[in-house]
Amino acid sequence: MSDEPPIVVRAAPEFQRRLRKLAKRYRQIRDDVQPVLEQLQAGDFAGDQISGIGYTVLKIRIKNSDIQKGKSAGYRLIYQVESSTAVLLLLI
Repeated sequence: MSDEPPIVVRAAPEFQRRLRKLAKRYRQIRDDVQPVLEQLQAGDFAGDQISGIGYTVLKIRIKNSDIQKGKSAGYRLIYQVESSTAVLLLLI
């Protein structure tokens, strides 16, 4: 077991609102997003950093399993690394 504290992943109200709206159209969205949330909780901050912002904000593509196309036709998840133990999900 490691001595590192667990990483807390929180969702902004706008993220929750958009996720709820997308879930009406794409039934598998929560299953598609779950592996990325587990990856963030493990401390693996994947994605491309958005430049021109004073914060550490990253964007990552997620495959939409409801449509049979690649990641480019999927979701974009934008999140902020607040500290080494906290991540805030901003938009999807």
